[in-house]
Amino acid sequence: MSLLERTLKKIFPQDSACRSEARARLDQLAMPHWALGDLMDLAIDLSGMTATIRPSFPRKAIVTMAGDHGVVAEKVSKYPQEVTEQMVRNFVRGGAGINALAAQAGAEVFIVDMGVAADLRQLAEEGRLINKKVGLGTANIAVGPAMSKAMATRAVESGIDIANELAGRFDIFGTGDMGIGNTTPSTAIAAVCTGKSVAELTGPGTGLDEEQVRHKAVVIARALEVNSPDARDGLDILAKVGGFEIGGIAGLILGAAAHRRPVVIDGFISTAGALIAARIEPFVKDYLIFSHRSMEPGHQAMQEALGCKKPLLDLNFRLGEGTGAAVAMNLVDGAVAILTRVATFAEAAVATADK
Repeated sequence: MSLLERTLKKIFPQDSACRSEARARLDQLAMPHWALGDLMDLAIDLSGMTATIRPSFPRKAIVTMAGDHGVVAEKVSKYPQEVTEQMVRNFVRGGAGINALAAQAGAEVFIVDMGVAADLRQLAEEGRLINKKVGLGTANIAVGPAMSKAMATRAVESGIDIANELAGRFDIFGTGDMGIGNTTPSTAIAAVCTGKSVAELTGPGTGLDEEQVRHKAVVIARALEVNSPDARDGLDILAKVGGFEIGGIAGLILGAAAHRRPVVIDGFISTAGALIAARIEPFVKDYLIFSHRSMEPGHQAMQEALGCKKPLLDLNFRLGEGTGAAVAMNLVDGAVAILTRVATFAEAAVATADK
């Protein structure tokens, strides 16, 4: 049995008894009923995910997956491919947005080379980066598949490996990404999984103008026509139009769910990874926390396809890296505090409202 198959057998829905117990306590808190709204809903989910009425997440990990994309040859990004490597080196030096926001949230950042088109072995040997490289970037999806099915499986299983390695040390995971051109495969995945048109899903990515966005949509439509991904098969979608870092994110989500660890999903690319994971095993949806809504126009449709009506935040983010997940981890701690530290009417000796 493969690592992926073994992992899928360990994924179950949230614990309904713990959800009910958490709701019963929250119903009795010394405040107007459900006065802390979405954070109280999140507290119920956290209890269900972890199968305990007293969840706690002092040890936080954000895993930022990096990979390059052959489709950049189609001029779908404002930045050259070498920026992926340059940003990875900035991550390991601690100088990026994710480093600042993760530190503020008390989270440790792990950078993973899933498929950067550069030799980063020295950083891995120095312990500053995790080497799970599947290849030196994907192939150009506008002319053929991004990768083989075997490579897609390897990418997903690499993400599972990381979840397995970190699950004993961390209580909650956040997803992150880095890869020039990766909004293009992510939009292709969104189109396959949501059934929406490429035109309405395609956005500016790193800052394309309107004409460049239209060109990008044409490239994505061509990729879908050339590759004909099977919408029912997550690995086929990943292999045909995905990315190595997107596969790694999908695997991290699957592995986290197998360990009953919540996963705080970052932005557009991370949500593409979540769509792949959910196509492989739908029960992973029970372990997803949607941190924010990206400025990419397709992000809302992607989140809704995964059952998210409203993310925790909407801050006009469009950076990726795991930055939205880092900010939202503060709200996770807030939800836990509400559930575990606020007194009930009976405990506080406060009179309840008249009925």
